[in-house]
Amino acid sequence: MASETKRKRSSPPPSAAGDRRSSSESSSQEMGVIKRKNIVKGNEGGLKYICDVCSADITSTVRIRCAHPSCSEYDLCVPCFSKGESSRDHDPKSHPFSVIEQHSIPIYTRDWGADEELLLLEGLEVYGLGSWSDVADHVGGFRTKEEVCDHYTKTYIESSKFPLPENADPKDLSLIEEIPREEFQARKKRRIEDRKDAAKSAAPATPKQKPTASVPACHEVQGYMPGRLEFETEFCNEAEEAVQHMMFDPGDGVNPRTGELEPEMELKMLVMNIYNARLTARADRKKIIFEHELLQYRRNNIVDKRRTKEERDLHNKAKPFARMMNHQDFEAFTTNLEYEHNLRQAIGQLQDWRQMRIGDLKSGEKYEQDKQIRAQRPAATGAFDRIGGVRMPKTNPPIEIPPATTALTAPELPERLKPNPHPQKASSLAHAPSSALHPSVAALTPTKGPLTNGSNNISATPPSQPKPKYSVPPLSGTAPMKLANENTTDLHLLTKEEADLCSALRLMPKPYLVIKEGLIKEAMRSGGSLKRKSAKEVCKIDPSKSTRIFDFFVHSGWIQKV
Repeated sequence: MASETKRKRSSPPPSAAGDRRSSSESSSQEMGVIKRKNIVKGNEGGLKYICDVCSADITSTVRIRCAHPSCSEYDLCVPCFSKGESSRDHDPKSHPFSVIEQHSIPIYTRDWGADEELLLLEGLEVYGLGSWSDVADHVGGFRTKEEVCDHYTKTYIESSKFPLPENADPKDLSLIEEIPREEFQARKKRRIEDRKDAAKSAAPATPKQKPTASVPACHEVQGYMPGRLEFETEFCNEAEEAVQHMMFDPGDGVNPRTGELEPEMELKMLVMNIYNARLTARADRKKIIFEHELLQYRRNNIVDKRRTKEERDLHNKAKPFARMMNHQDFEAFTTNLEYEHNLRQAIGQLQDWRQMRIGDLKSGEKYEQDKQIRAQRPAATGAFDRIGGVRMPKTNPPIEIPPATTALTAPELPERLKPNPHPQKASSLAHAPSSALHPSVAALTPTKGPLTNGSNNISATPPSQPKPKYSVPPLSGTAPMKLANENTTDLHLLTKEEADLCSALRLMPKPYLVIKEGLIKEAMRSGGSLKRKSAKEVCKIDPSKSTRIFDFFVHSGWIQKV
């Protein structure tokens, strides 16, 4: 029984068995009427031609096509045509026809036949350039989408006769003479059978999970439609309401007498400019969302939970800067901010330890552990307190310290601060203060203890021969000044020997540190050595005081006496 519509069956190759679609629709516009072509997938892929009378498969044989305008895509097999049978509006007595043979011969390349070239161009016209998976199903013959794409690019796009192929001349029969029809069809049949056997033995491919529809419920971010790359509620969601009823007709808005815009047209143009500005702002916000991967909500939430509360607050404060940076620069910016924050916390912790007279990192670690234990210990109650009526106070939660801050104050020093395994390289630096050296030079200096301001704890002598303590000669007629943390700022920046020196010379810590910095810089310019006269010029204080400071620096090994 003849079908009422044109039936063409095609099937995807078994290699794409996970991507079976029941039907695909293509529309072609002709005389203003849109017609739909139904393509039903078969078993071997490619477009199948069916006789419109007996429904026989005439894809691989000669077929007769009606050329009358009333019979669109009307095909007949040779037996039905010889008997004069017809269906629908076809009249075999008066309608013209054309005989279509199977064009399984090479014309452009050695491995593609003319029939496949026609199916390729037809598939591109139906599905569009870029839909290589659908075009490969349309061509059939177990052609993959990569193979179809490469063939189209090399044969048509990269041709020197673009848009025609290299062998587009009808008189060029070189490929047909080189490869006979029978040999080419045998190769094609062997290729199809080999790929069919390989597809059967291959593991079944896992079909890619696609959203059922482009609706807000198909994404982890509520309100986002992944298929349309839009949100259910956009920025300035009511921007279109101002222009939805606006109309522009040719010639409107211009005064024919003066040639200027009328006030109404100026108002319309102003509203359109406002609308375009809102669209630009909407597009900029979407660009930021896509650039910084803010739609990856679950992954970003996992990363955010690993941060401490202070790091999360710092990261949230830095988010406005993401509008003027790309994702890589913003990640580097936030990483450096977190590192600076951890450094500040580590410095504050070290200053707290110094206030508590803690001189090494291991003692500081034990102090922090005891501090945590004391914070979690409940408040003690008196002997005469009524336990039943007293509510026990809640213990304070432990202070959250970032792991990076703990690593900066750990007893195990990092590699750049560990003792140098080559003592002969560091012997020349044994008399230079670590605070005055370049970081790359200070990294080579061996350390024997905790690093403190004003002392690098380097001893050129063995531990059995401790350096004698420097005694400051008192000033004649001047009593030492008492220095304490309560009445003297910056005292915690000095070592005990430096504090005794300032007390004997009646110097405050801050002026002393300025003098110290100037002397060390001047010594570094001269290779680590300095004259007593030069030291007096740098200090610009009482010569007796500058002499004692110079002798103290020479005794400490910070500078060398010339």
